[in-house]
Amino acid sequence: MQINFVEIQNFRKLRSVRIDFSKEITLLVGANNSGKTSATLALRHFLVEPEKFTTNDFTLSNWASIEAIAVGWESQAATPNVAKPLLTAWETALPSLDVWLEIGTGEIHYVRRLLPTLDWAGGALGVRLRFEPKQIEELQKDYLTERKAAQDTKAAGAAASGNGREYKLKLWPESMRGYLDRRLRMQFTVRAYLLDATACANPTNGIANPQKLPPGIGPIDGNPLDDLIRVNAIAAQRGLGEANIENSNMDGETVAVEQKPLSEQLRTYYAKHLDPTDSPEPADLDALEAIEQSQEVFDKRLETGFTAAIKELEELNYPGVADPRLKISTRLRATDGLNHSAAVQYELAAAIDTSSALRLPEEYNGLGYQNLISIVFRLMAFRDAWMRVGKAGKVSALRPEKRAFLAPLHLVLVEEPEAHLHPQVQQVFVRKAYDVLRNHPDLRTAAALQTQLIVSTHSSHVAHECPFSCLRYFRRLAATPGGVPTSAVITLSEVFGPDDETKNFVTRYIRATHCDLFFADGAILVEGDAERILVPHFIAQHFRKLHRCYITLMQVGGSHAHRLQPLIEHLGLTTLIITDVDTGEAEGHHKWALPQRACKQVTNNATLKKWHPAKTLFDDLVNLPDSAKVKIYGFPQFFVRVAYQGPVLVQLNPATNAVEALPSTFEDALALENLELFKTFEGGKLATSIKEILALSDDVPALADKISKAVRDTKGKAEFALDLLTIKEDLAAVKMPKYIEDGIKWLEQQLDQNQQQVLQAAATLPALSPATSAPDPAPKVAAAP
Repeated sequence: MQINFVEIQNFRKLRSVRIDFSKEITLLVGANNSGKTSATLALRHFLVEPEKFTTNDFTLSNWASIEAIAVGWESQAATPNVAKPLLTAWETALPSLDVWLEIGTGEIHYVRRLLPTLDWAGGALGVRLRFEPKQIEELQKDYLTERKAAQDTKAAGAAASGNGREYKLKLWPESMRGYLDRRLRMQFTVRAYLLDATACANPTNGIANPQKLPPGIGPIDGNPLDDLIRVNAIAAQRGLGEANIENSNMDGETVAVEQKPLSEQLRTYYAKHLDPTDSPEPADLDALEAIEQSQEVFDKRLETGFTAAIKELEELNYPGVADPRLKISTRLRATDGLNHSAAVQYELAAAIDTSSALRLPEEYNGLGYQNLISIVFRLMAFRDAWMRVGKAGKVSALRPEKRAFLAPLHLVLVEEPEAHLHPQVQQVFVRKAYDVLRNHPDLRTAAALQTQLIVSTHSSHVAHECPFSCLRYFRRLAATPGGVPTSAVITLSEVFGPDDETKNFVTRYIRATHCDLFFADGAILVEGDAERILVPHFIAQHFRKLHRCYITLMQVGGSHAHRLQPLIEHLGLTTLIITDVDTGEAEGHHKWALPQRACKQVTNNATLKKWHPAKTLFDDLVNLPDSAKVKIYGFPQFFVRVAYQGPVLVQLNPATNAVEALPSTFEDALALENLELFKTFEGGKLATSIKEILALSDDVPALADKISKAVRDTKGKAEFALDLLTIKEDLAAVKMPKYIEDGIKWLEQQLDQNQQQVLQAAATLPALSPATSAPDPAPKVAAAP
């Protein structure tokens, strides 16, 4: 048994998404505020802790339709024989979780309550868990009663004032949102419905198409998944001794617990699985006997030590004739040995023997190792609690709630395991975490007991350790007027289809470069080393807004950038491609040639030919207006723009007119834009060549041709860029090539417009009641690390 996928509706910013689950590890990736945490919370709320639901868990834009229902109730309140309220009016706004299970033929006994027909022989089974009103008529009655009471109170106050004063204050409940802020748990519950596997539809552009429940269908009793899925979670914030947090305890229950140091976590694990006083076994007798002997010796020492103090009490006539005598005794428990802050220590080194080892208490170890040990220990505890390891395996007749039945599926949720961990440890963790959860004799080969691990992360190092088939990308969707930003979920295994060559290239390239493509607000693809070195400096000097955005910059040669096209398009990521026009001869194998107009030259750049603007002739490219360099995608709307060399007007001296030059690479375009700088610039081989060319040339076309040839003949292009970084004056004095300036300016405008759209859409939302929380803020444009 395993979960094939879940579909989440109307939960926070997840209006309608499908998350496919891998058989072992599923990795949730995406930019900040893209919905990853909402997804893990939805799983926890529906499967483990329905009492945690609040009004803030409803998708904000759905409150308009809910309030409209409440207004309709009030308008019909005075009408006799009004029709009964229907739950169907609420269905499009209710949070729900559809869980689709894959059931083998040998597992039918687990799902007897879910079988659609008696002759069902295995396959997919679906269950919808929906957070809905317990009794819609009772909800209507209580809401209208409270609304009328508030209105009557204000009317009575106005009458009592004697002057017909109209009170402006708002009395609860001023709206359905305000009413449910107080009465949600009283009026709502989670109910389960069976789904039809034949009516299951695939998502569209990352948006799920969940089936509608048939009219008149009723819920089934209880939650049928309780006995099938055991859920454990490790929340993102792990302060190891700081504030309170919701998390899973060692017994596998998700509860609000105080964050604890490792010593307390170990003590909890010991009490659960190893305590010899709990259902002792023969192997525990030696330890119990030692504890009892220690207690007797300690009691004798206490009696001796307290003799003088008790004598003083006797002088005060205590105890009297009828008073009980004071007796000091001890009760030692096995866990007492761990009940102190120094129970966990780190051994640094040993001198001659173990007794002389150097040790420090746990708080002296780095936060990274504390976090790693804490997470791994919790994973072991989750596994052992599921498998009833040690004392947990003995089910006491006095504790019937601790059932011996093992759920066939263990679902473990881990949020942001990368906290405090350096990249290498992050990579090791994600490779080994699943092995820890399966490290039990009954789990290594047992097909009947399955484990699925869901990890949400912001770390590119964690993401790169998993194959594309395990990644689920949360893509932010722009807000619409009256709406809020929502999300779509993309299964990255579908990105490349049967094109294994492209898939292999992109996978290996991303792992090699450790780019942050899955976590960025936008991307810049550059051609070579010089652009990779200098473009970030141009942005820092001239584009302060863009410098505060989360941008990933990837160096991909012009012959390979187009291979990223399917990935960029699936991610829906606004992207600027800075590339070279790379002119070639019209005939034969298109050997490189100096760029010239009206010579039927072609571009050798595969990105410009195959991706955008999908043109081959150099004349077409050089005459292309800026607007045509932008490729507009539909849903979700995003843009890709190319930036390549164009004509540069060069004026060698004030007495001559400016003449057009045609660069074909970043380096010669940069040189043509900064002739005065390079006349005196002292640098490496390429900088020296450009300086010499400038000293001997007075003809613009010949100058441009010589610089282009020098650039092509020089292999130290990275050295050329590094030379520029040594300029004593501010690097802002270096003028960037116009094609790059135009491209970066476009990207800055696009990201700024995206933020403004979020703010404008949020401004059109109906005002929230004073008792409620404000909506999630728009994605903040913050400084990239």
